[in-house]
Amino acid sequence: MPSSSSSCSMKHQVFLSFRGETRFNFTAHLLKALKDKALNVFFDEHTLEIGKKLLPALSQGIAASNLSIIVLSKDYASSKSCLAEVSDIMDRNRSEGHIVLPIFYHVDPSNVRNLGGSFKTSFEDHESKRPTDEVKRWKDAFAKVGKLKGIHIQDNKSETEYIQDIVDDVTRKLMNTAPRITSEKLVGIDDQKKMLLGLIEQADIRVIGFWGMGGIGKTTLANAVYEEVSPKFECRLFLKDVSEKIKKQGDESLRNELLSKLLDEKEICIDTPFISYPYQDRLNNKKVLLVLDDVRNPDQIDFMGVKYFGTGSKILVTSRDRQVLRNGRANHIHEVKKLNKNDSLQLFSTFAFKLLNPVVDFQDLSCKFVEYAQGSPLALKVLGSNLYTKSKKEWESEVDKLKQYVEPKISQILKSSLDGLGELEKNIFLDVACFFKGEKMDIVEKILSNYYMGAVCGIRNLADKCLLDSVDGYHISMHDMLEEIGKDIVRQKCKENPGKCSRLWFPEDVDQVLRYNQGTVSIEGIKLDMSLIDELQLCPSVFENMFNLRYIYFYKPEIGKEDWNPKLHANQVDSVSLPNKLRYLCWDYFPFKSLSSFNSKNLVVLKLRYGNMEKLWNEDDHMVCAFIFSSSKFFMEKQFII
Repeated sequence: MPSSSSSCSMKHQVFLSFRGETRFNFTAHLLKALKDKALNVFFDEHTLEIGKKLLPALSQGIAASNLSIIVLSKDYASSKSCLAEVSDIMDRNRSEGHIVLPIFYHVDPSNVRNLGGSFKTSFEDHESKRPTDEVKRWKDAFAKVGKLKGIHIQDNKSETEYIQDIVDDVTRKLMNTAPRITSEKLVGIDDQKKMLLGLIEQADIRVIGFWGMGGIGKTTLANAVYEEVSPKFECRLFLKDVSEKIKKQGDESLRNELLSKLLDEKEICIDTPFISYPYQDRLNNKKVLLVLDDVRNPDQIDFMGVKYFGTGSKILVTSRDRQVLRNGRANHIHEVKKLNKNDSLQLFSTFAFKLLNPVVDFQDLSCKFVEYAQGSPLALKVLGSNLYTKSKKEWESEVDKLKQYVEPKISQILKSSLDGLGELEKNIFLDVACFFKGEKMDIVEKILSNYYMGAVCGIRNLADKCLLDSVDGYHISMHDMLEEIGKDIVRQKCKENPGKCSRLWFPEDVDQVLRYNQGTVSIEGIKLDMSLIDELQLCPSVFENMFNLRYIYFYKPEIGKEDWNPKLHANQVDSVSLPNKLRYLCWDYFPFKSLSSFNSKNLVVLKLRYGNMEKLWNEDDHMVCAFIFSSSKFFMEKQFII
């Protein structure tokens, strides 16, 4: 008995068994059609290595294949080697579940089942020449093949149509019986995949957009859907990293490459903006499944000629920019969901421990990394891989590092989302990252609109690019990793001299600038958690050199306020000089008694809690969006919205 397929590496997907009478017609055409579908076919002596004996090599070919096609022609049973193949194939069908597809080529299936017609004559001839037990094995196997569901080729339609049916059936059988992928890449996407598969079945859905931030799993989800439905399409192609490839090789080169593969024609060369005849007509005859991955410009979709694809074609487009998908005429835009906590922990554990769940001693630390990743598969994979086999002490160090630095592999992907942003969007992104994450959306819009022309539109554009979002529809937010990237962009420009940074939030930097009066015209905003610095005395001119200062946000955490000792003190003065460009002034325990010298014409928000205010200004001299004073000598829990 030949060696089993479990001891032989799979080299072929299909084993083709046939009699010589069909070699140069039907079988030759079937072989070409299978190869055109990129199927690896074992085809008698053409696939054998020199020096191999015929029967052992054929047996190994069967063992190394997933599926066998048996072309049963009128003279098939006259061949001893063909019957030996059938016997081996059916043995593996019984013992290993080997897939068998019989093709009844102008023969009656009942004659195969019952060993009738020309097959009866062939077996009678074998019985007179071969051992009885051998012929009995052949007859039993042959009869079993006749009982299998196969394809009966008659004269009612062309052989070309029959061959297409066979190829479709083979592809479907191979896909359905392939082992289910349990890869870490597919954690948590089943529900989304099921919904998208339903959309693909809808005739009026042609272009489906996959939208989400970098690293959220758009490509993985698109690939899972592609693998599931690809057997139903005549032509299929997954074009990865479209924008990057266009940048490297040009859009015409990439389109020519795409058309060559779809039309099975070498070296197509179209150097005009539009696809012309006869390629339009040829594409129109094709039912195509195409994935365009990482598209950043809607023109890239049209340029690939998708409008010429035939009826029933489906185009799946992944992008970080929702507006690109809208302009690309997507019939449906699916927002790829973040992983939930359980799926996140499983994915992280797969890389960090090579297990589905974290090791007990690392449970709490694992949860910290999962919380940091906020459902991003990319972050979970990178963080988990970096921690594999490391000690608990190293894990704790990594947790501390993430408070300031994003892992380079993650940062590289996310930073690319900032490419192509205009100056307005860049500044809004940095302002939110440094100052306004978690603040009320309407207030942030008013603050930014008071300084930036078109701020509301800029915020919407950033949301479409997955760089901003809203937690509950009322508060502006962004992923923690994007926040850290934004802050890192600012800090990299002024590492050695925080006084030259455009935005300050790091406690040590703020302390240095305020304590030593190092403010400059470069500073546009300051945010400070006052619990993280030592006490210091502020001179009245501390802000005088910060002519472009727009935001001051000095706050105390809400916890433990009854035991709070103010950190910032007025140095024997009642007022402080503030720049006229100030839009946002939030200062808990404001140490000065007056803002009388401040021109508040640009101020949008004023929030002074628990301070010592005694005098504000002439109420006719300002237009402020919101005032909040609490626990001061002259103001108790007053709030005004104008």
